[in-house]
Order: sequence, then structure tokens, then C-alpha cells
Amino acid sequence: MLLGTWFHEMGHGMTALFVGGDFLYLEIYENGGGIAYSDLSNSYLSQSTAAALTAAGGLLGPTIAGALLIVAAKHTRSSYIVLWVLVSVLILSLLIWIKSLVAWIVLALITAMLIIMILLKKKNATALTLLFLGTQCAFSSYLQIGYLFTKQFERGGQIQYSDTQVIASHLFGTYWMWGLLILISSIWVLYRSYRYYLSR
Repeated sequence: MLLGTWFHEMGHGMTALFVGGDFLYLEIYENGGGIAYSDLSNSYLSQSTAAALTAAGGLLGPTIAGALLIVAAKHTRSSYIVLWVLVSVLILSLLIWIKSLVAWIVLALITAMLIIMILLKKKNATALTLLFLGTQCAFSSYLQIGYLFTKQFERGGQIQYSDTQVIASHLFGTYWMWGLLILISSIWVLYRSYRYYLSR
């Protein structure tokens, strides 16, 4: 769950960087929740567009990352390359962005296990690891399916908008419309990635 939250919050943060903003830090809580803090004031896009894309990045980021992991598992060379990339991003996030102790400890252990997996050079184990992580990433969207169709929630005694409501408020439509679009997109991406992996 914490790893799925990490992918979600990193999706927000990396999208913020992509649109020209700043990724400040992220927090992951013991209950599996989390939050990414970013500053979009320097974005080269309009504030509304940048905010909508950053919100969507947290919802689609895990699915896209999961699809890349699944596709990479098809070939030995790509498996090791993508695992090293994942480990590098994990280490970077531990050094720069993660501020919560529990998340730091858990993700440091996961990083260490992935490094051991790479050094063992077991082809089948590496492929299975990527498939497991990729599927877990993709399904993290479904594990929070209720959040996709939530307008707002309470955190620390304050009412906050969900990511889908942030998208709707900055673009158009309703939160449930964006939740449905993201859910369908995630299913399609997962299907295509596994179809590629299983192809001869």
C-alpha cells in the first residue's frame, strides 16, 4: 500500500516538475494515505492547466509506471535497465522528497531488496518482480476506486478536494466524469501492457 501511495504522490510531484513547477516534498502516512506538496507559480502553463495536470499525474502516474514495468519484463536487458531506473528514482526520492519516517524506512527496505534482486541476476525472478510491481502499481488505482469518485474528504479537520474534483474545477465536467475516464484509461493501459508482454 505504501509503495502504491509512493507512486501516486510521485506522479503528482513529477508532473509538477514536468509542467515547470517545483516538487517540494511528499508525506506518506501509516494508514496508506499521503500528500505531495508542489509550487506551480513558475509553471509555463496557465495555473488552471498546471493544477489539473498535476492532479491527474497522481492518478495516471501509477498506471503508466506499472505499464512500463510490465512491458520491460518481456526482455532481460530491459528488465535490468528499468529496475535500475526504479531504484535510482527511489533513492532520489529518499534523499530529496520523502519527509515522513515510516515511509522512509519502508521504501529504504524495498530499495535494498530491489538492489539485491538486481545483483543476484536471476532472470526469471527479475521478470516476476517487475510483473508484480507493475501490476501492483496499476491496481493501486483500483484499490482507491472510491477516491476516484469522491468530491471531497476530510484531513486534519479540514475539507479538501479530491484529485478528480481538482481536475473538474480547473477544466470542465464533474469529478465522477473524470474518475470514470481515468478508470477506463487505466484498464486500457493495463490490458495493452499485458497483451504486449504475453505476445509471442
